[in-house]
Amino acid sequence: MRLNLSRGKPSADEMDQTHRSDQLQATRSGRASRWLVALRAACCGLLVGVLVVLYRQGIGYGTRFARWAYAQMRDQPLLILPWLLAALLVGLTLAWMVHRVPMASGSGIPQVEGVVIHGMRMPAIPVLGVRFLGGLACGMFGLSLGREGPSVQIGAAGSQLVSRGLRRDRVEETCLVTSGAAAGLSAAFNAPLSGMVFALEEIHRSFSPMILLSAAMACLSADFIAKNRFGLRPVLDFTAMPQLTIAQYLLMIPLGLVAGLVGAAMNRLLLGAQSLYSHLPSKLGPVISLFLALPVGLLLPAVLGGGEDLIGKAEGVRELVWSVAVNLLVLLLVKMLFTATSFGSGAPGGIFMPILAVGTLTGSLCGMGAAALGMPVRIIPVCAVCAMAGTLTASVKAPITSILLTVEMSGSLVHMLPVALCAFTALMVSDLLRVEPIYEALLERYRRGHAPDDQAPDRVTVEFPIEHGSPAAGRLLGQVPWPHGCAVVGLRRGEHRLIPAGDLRLLAGDGVILLCPGDRLDQARQVMEGLCR
Repeated sequence: MRLNLSRGKPSADEMDQTHRSDQLQATRSGRASRWLVALRAACCGLLVGVLVVLYRQGIGYGTRFARWAYAQMRDQPLLILPWLLAALLVGLTLAWMVHRVPMASGSGIPQVEGVVIHGMRMPAIPVLGVRFLGGLACGMFGLSLGREGPSVQIGAAGSQLVSRGLRRDRVEETCLVTSGAAAGLSAAFNAPLSGMVFALEEIHRSFSPMILLSAAMACLSADFIAKNRFGLRPVLDFTAMPQLTIAQYLLMIPLGLVAGLVGAAMNRLLLGAQSLYSHLPSKLGPVISLFLALPVGLLLPAVLGGGEDLIGKAEGVRELVWSVAVNLLVLLLVKMLFTATSFGSGAPGGIFMPILAVGTLTGSLCGMGAAALGMPVRIIPVCAVCAMAGTLTASVKAPITSILLTVEMSGSLVHMLPVALCAFTALMVSDLLRVEPIYEALLERYRRGHAPDDQAPDRVTVEFPIEHGSPAAGRLLGQVPWPHGCAVVGLRRGEHRLIPAGDLRLLAGDGVILLCPGDRLDQARQVMEGLCR
């Protein structure tokens, strides 16, 4: 570069040339960095796949043991007394573990969202220990808890260990944690596409090309490990679903209304049970839930565990028999109540699969009702699967993940339209009832119960996407009123990594990388949402 020595400083053309050179170098560096991050995400996915496979196997063995043990107690009632003693000891141990590592309580998905969105700290190794030991203990007593939420947190914790071991910065660590969480869901369901979308829709809550690429690599790697152990079929295989006629698609609207109401009721039950347990000594919560599992295991063993057997039972109905309908109704009501008492206690376990089971039972009952009114019986399994997606959507409010999860498990795009129609109708019902997404509500309760100093590090680096039509789109970077005390330290534009400058015009789709104090992250996020959305 030639310098203008007569004026003692570079000319405007020379400065512009220098700026373009710096931007080109940053772009090349960004491209290389993108694939390095993707490669690390793939390595995280392999680790997550191994961890989730071990967790899945442990929970599966535990649930089978619970069913066997309750069957023995039905034949030999004298075994109930030592079982209650064991429940007391295990419940107290669970309460102690959750008290020591509160991050490992409940589902795990809200805590991962807190790490990614709010910069909360997650002690990875203690979380993994409590998840494995606590999950196995809950499974052995048959609590109505899912493994999918814990698998998401196991994936996030495993990926955090890899990131810390490689000494990556906060932005890349967030990317790897999000990818690991997506890989956990992928390995839990054998559904990699759902895991990718879950990373964007529920964990990261915005679109980012870097997150999408990294999550895809992690999900596919984890799915490879899971399929090698459990086979090629998804956890819930709905390949035998018949097709609906176009006119029958209209049935998905009333079905979505019912699914929305059930999803809203499920949220109220879960949060209500958690509030009820909060009035009791914390050490008694898991003990009570284990005691309540005894009558359920003795009288309705099908309700034990996450609910895969219930889903198969509800989706497998092929005839209109009133005794079957009554049985499904009893299973639905008990499953909802038992899930609330199990989860509300704070025991380490999730609600993803129980919600799916509740939705499938609801849909099967609605399908039987439609068949009684003259519709063909073959629509019953379709109603069961569509209501499953609708109930999950109404509870979690992640419709795209719910739809794709159902499509992946059905192995066909033929049912995407009725599934989507039911899911969005249920979402509308949930919104009209002002139901808060279950994971957001649980995260807010968790944050209220813990000191802010224990939640966030001193400084946090986070990325915010600029959406079309937002106040920041089209403005110069130097003209945007960024949050007080925060600084823009980077900018992503597609596959390019740009150096922030005051005269750089922001475009829709750009990702602004912000450095801000940990104790101001929530305020900064509110300001950034106002600027970027």
